[in-house]
Amino acid sequence: MNTAEVLADAFGRVQEEVHAVVDGLSPEELAHRPSDTANSIGWLVWHLTRVQDDHVADAAGLDQVWTAQGWADRFQLPLGDEETGYGHTAKQVASVRGISADQLRGYHDAVHEQTVSFVRGLDEAALDRVVDERWTPHVTLGVRLISFLSDDLQHVGQAAYVRGLLKERR
Repeated sequence: MNTAEVLADAFGRVQEEVHAVVDGLSPEELAHRPSDTANSIGWLVWHLTRVQDDHVADAAGLDQVWTAQGWADRFQLPLGDEETGYGHTAKQVASVRGISADQLRGYHDAVHEQTVSFVRGLDEAALDRVVDERWTPHVTLGVRLISFLSDDLQHVGQAAYVRGLLKERR
């Protein structure tokens, strides 16, 4: 395997887990929060997808799928189009509701498609390109990709945990 194939496979695994965690859940179940300050499955999947969308679009010089493909309009969330969920308050997390598993899956699949299209064109040298100079050391594309890949896996794991809690309630 080369670098591009490894990255495409890794993001494919995130996509598989996103599908598994949302499939068969109602909008109410997707919005369920184990406590008033906890994240819901819907928010976790929306957030991990928004961050991936934002970061890939920035690194690739592309428009975000969220706005370019009309997902922001379809979701109708009471949040700004630029929101990714980073730093959200409990109230903002609670506002991510009324969305379906099909919407979450569809948006994630569209972002996944853009992500895989981008990473399939990368080689080892491309991963050394600096994409963020606000940090010391500067953040390279390789570091950025692994950073949000890790974040994606953590959040989809959290969503799976919340789904498990929901099963216990049934």
